[in-house]
Amino acid sequence: MNDACSYLELFAGSWTGEEEIAASKWGEGGVAIASVTARLDLGGRVLIQDYSAQRDGKPWFHAHAVIAFDQQTSALSLHWFDSMGFVPAAPAPGEWDGRALRFVRSSPRGQTRHTYVSIGPASYELILESSFDSGASWLPVMMGRYSRVGA
Repeated sequence: MNDACSYLELFAGSWTGEEEIAASKWGEGGVAIASVTARLDLGGRVLIQDYSAQRDGKPWFHAHAVIAFDQQTSALSLHWFDSMGFVPAAPAPGEWDGRALRFVRSSPRGQTRHTYVSIGPASYELILESSFDSGASWLPVMMGRYSRVGA
């Protein structure tokens, strides 16, 4: 896929999945059940995601993500907002490697790497990792596998 609109399209739709949460400075480890609704907008150049997860049957985490493709520069960016209150100072730069979208968000709290891996038309994985040493080492935060809901 040569066109950004085509690979953003891979992650559009309604999804549900199970996540393995690693114990971290942000909280306890365990399992979460998540749902994601993602839609393309602005001519297919923007993917808007609404995410919610539950642990032990209770709401646990919510996020809104906007993934944008700049046609003039061919740059990808991730704008991430979540229920932990982390507001991005700047969008995270990203890349498409032919199979995965990868972004690294930076803040005074460290870095978070988001890797969206397309498994096919009906599933994808999201891997979150944190670094507190400027990317020299990465610690697991979450790994989720999502299946498309409906057609």
